[in-house]
This record gives sequence, C-alpha cells and structure tokens, in this order.
Amino acid sequence: MEITLVEGDITTQRVDAIVNAANSSLLGGGGVDGAIHRRGGPAILAECRALRASRYGKGLPTGQAVATTAGELPARWVIHTVGPVWSATEDRSALLRDCYANSLAVADELGASTVAFPLISAGIYGWPVDDAVRQALSVLRSATPASVTEARLVLFGADTHATARQVIGELPSL
Repeated sequence: MEITLVEGDITTQRVDAIVNAANSSLLGGGGVDGAIHRRGGPAILAECRALRASRYGKGLPTGQAVATTAGELPARWVIHTVGPVWSATEDRSALLRDCYANSLAVADELGASTVAFPLISAGIYGWPVDDAVRQALSVLRSATPASVTEARLVLFGADTHATARQVIGELPSL
C-alpha cells in the first residue's frame, strides 16, 4: 500500500473513502467532523442517525469504525471513527492506532482502493501532532489490506504537514 502525505482539505480529496475523525454521537461536530458533514450534505447525517437508532444507540465506541455514504463529497463512502482524547497521564495510543486499523478494515470490506485519513485526535482532542503522525504511520506502514492500494494522510495546514514530513523522515524505512 502506498502512503502519501498531502497538505490540504480532506473534503476535497477524490478517493473511494474519506475517514472522518468523528465524535461518538456520529451527529456532526467541529473540526474535520463538522467540515465533512457540512460539505457532504444531509445524506451523511441521515445515515448516521439510522446507525444511532440501530447498532450504536450509545454512540460509536472510541477506536471503532463504521461507514456511511459520502453524500456530496468527491468520494463513495465516509468511514467514521472516534479518536481518543489525549491524556498526559494515561497511554491511549492503542486506541488511536485502532482508529486507523479499523478504518482500513472497513475500507477493505467496502472494496475501497484509495482512502484519505485526517490526522485523528490531533485537533480539538489535543494529541501532539508529531506523535499522532507516528501512531498513524505505525499502522499504515505495517498494514496489508486486500483492496486498499493508497492511503493518504491529509494534513491541514503547512505546519502540520511540515511536522509530518519531519517525522516520516526520522522513521526507519520498511
């Protein structure tokens, strides 16, 4: 699987699946979640409400992933995953890695070949950008999905993109 770092807006990525750093309610919010819901239109929210009414009455658990339509986004699906909130006193990195692994598994089940990921938990949830990049890449670099051939890590802003490029340059090659 090819991994690319892209500076930009995840809602403009022409891919099979866009991963949403959702909140557990699945009903939209701020940051990436709000942008995806706004740009994708009401079809995404309608499917999220149906998921809440059926399988996820208490919300989507942290680290899990589920797919909906992409609505008006330039993708076929949105894969919603709930990242952990950063904690300086509790190691939640396994939950963060689960977000990437479970999103990839859902993408594979859908038959998606291209997937765009945001930097999960690095916004309002406070995860340090450099470690968020390391956690994402640890999963993406070791994954062997059947159908996904390209994973894009879409980084919002030049500073985040520069940090990601620095981190990837420090990692040993596979």
